[in-house]
Amino acid sequence: MHVLYEEDGGFKVATIKEAQPASLMVEDVRGKRSKVKASNVLLRFERPDPTALWQEAETLAGEIDLDFLWEVCGADEFGFEEIAVEYYGAGAGALQQAAVLLRVASAPMYFYKKGRGRYKAAPEDNLKAALAGLARKQREAEQMAAWQAELMAGGLPEVFAPVLHKLLHRPDKNGLEWKALAAAAEATQTSPLRLLHKVGAIPDVGRYFLEGFLLQFFPNGREAQAEGDYPPPADLPLAQVAAFSIDDSTTTEIDDAFSIVPLKNGNTQVGIHIAAPTLGIAPGSPMDKLVFERLSTVYFPGDKITMLPDGLVAQYTLKEGGARPAISLYLELSPGFDVLSHQTRIEQVPIVANLRHDQIEPYFNEATAGHEHEGEDYPWKAELNYLWRFAGELEGRRGKAEPNAPVRLDYSFYVDTLPDGSQTVRIVPRRRGSPMDKLVSELAILVNSTWGKDLARGEVAAVYRSQGGGRVRLTTQPGPHLSLGVDCYAWSSSPLRRAIDFINQQQLLALLRNEKPRFGRNDAELYAAIGAFDTAYAAYAEFQDRMERYWCLRYLEQENRNEMSCTVIKENLVRVDGTPLVIRVPGLPELPAGATVKLLRLATDYLELNLDCRLATM
Repeated sequence: MHVLYEEDGGFKVATIKEAQPASLMVEDVRGKRSKVKASNVLLRFERPDPTALWQEAETLAGEIDLDFLWEVCGADEFGFEEIAVEYYGAGAGALQQAAVLLRVASAPMYFYKKGRGRYKAAPEDNLKAALAGLARKQREAEQMAAWQAELMAGGLPEVFAPVLHKLLHRPDKNGLEWKALAAAAEATQTSPLRLLHKVGAIPDVGRYFLEGFLLQFFPNGREAQAEGDYPPPADLPLAQVAAFSIDDSTTTEIDDAFSIVPLKNGNTQVGIHIAAPTLGIAPGSPMDKLVFERLSTVYFPGDKITMLPDGLVAQYTLKEGGARPAISLYLELSPGFDVLSHQTRIEQVPIVANLRHDQIEPYFNEATAGHEHEGEDYPWKAELNYLWRFAGELEGRRGKAEPNAPVRLDYSFYVDTLPDGSQTVRIVPRRRGSPMDKLVSELAILVNSTWGKDLARGEVAAVYRSQGGGRVRLTTQPGPHLSLGVDCYAWSSSPLRRAIDFINQQQLLALLRNEKPRFGRNDAELYAAIGAFDTAYAAYAEFQDRMERYWCLRYLEQENRNEMSCTVIKENLVRVDGTPLVIRVPGLPELPAGATVKLLRLATDYLELNLDCRLATM
């Protein structure tokens, strides 16, 4: 005697070796014996070989018409033996019963299990819905297989176009397109991103980086927008100066300008004029909220994303040709450049010139600075040289003058679009600490430290940058910035470009007007703004670094620099000469810092921003 029984959700056949009322000892075809509860036995039968019944039942089950079987079951619960009789007739034996059991158990959409060997036909509506779902899944599987095959053959399915942005940056991993892409990537032993790149879905890697950045940090669009008009006060006094600014040729957010006025007592008045958007932007206004949302202008080669809308920047930037609203720090200097006094005014400042680095530096540079009575004349020659001398005094008093310091370079990137739409990049090195750089940076340090002290003395909350132990941090407590050599430093000189400067300018205005400041010392909103700015500013800087690295790699390819001269920084880290690009060279011999090596450029990975190269000569 043999049995068909249910165990662990499956069916098995075995031969009875010993029978008890509640259990059986059975032996399977491999000779393994096991104990089976009598309640688990569904069918007892006589056959020379129990596996033959099982095999024949599987074959017969495949011939059963599921739809017809479902129709004959009716709405009531049934046992498989009963439905076997309904389907095959009164002569249905063990083989037919086993076949019906297998067929019913294998079709859970048609039949719901109610107990061991007992089932109930699914309601018609449920069955139709389940069958429709099954058909849909089959169609989807076929569609995904077709997409996968096309991807593996090097093509991009046409239907991927509307969702390509999401696939690249925020894929819906339950979507059919992603599943097909992931399957194709796995089959070709690559990543989904690299597969998309291979099939032409990322024609411009730089654009891919930008789109990912915008999606994460500017989901509402890169263009700054805020409702309302934000004019400055109409009754600002007009300053009796002629101010000029010094900036790169691409700068539109001109935050600072300078003026020089000889005084009757033999001293000199130097004015540092800072753009004042806070004069027209009230706390809590839509534009104010935009500042706290965007937090900073984002810079990257060939482009930028401004913190403030172009229209508002145009109102407050210190553009030449008119008087602009500003907060001015006036210093009275002795002939020896001692600061005898200072005062701060809110006013309209006439801006008469916007000097640009590329226009002035050929005349005002390391070779000519300090020789204002020699050589050819150029615009603002006397003023530039006076401020340069003053900047040198400031640097020396901070203890930061290094006349024999090694030359360090900064790099400016210019991305040009050609008539055919393609882009080329120019990388222009500039000596760090050039006369113009020193002039601007020293006066910025002076205004930021002076106003920081004024805010601290006035007991008005502000955001300070302090540095100690090698770490620079933003804090609401005034403290020394050791690397700058100042006792107090509060960013205030770039309110068109940084939210921290904007905040400090709001606080400074309150101090000057003797009004209640927006933020108190322990204001939760102020701490939240500091935290948000720190996070955003680091992310923006990281993006800028990534894009500069990308354009460095593009530059090497553009200039066909297959052999590159590089300077060793340390160990296997080198900088490609003429660029800020730093790469690691596995296997580079141990060389002293500053040594020059020649590398051969072998391959460029734009997605990972890596350069594969090997040593040519030393």
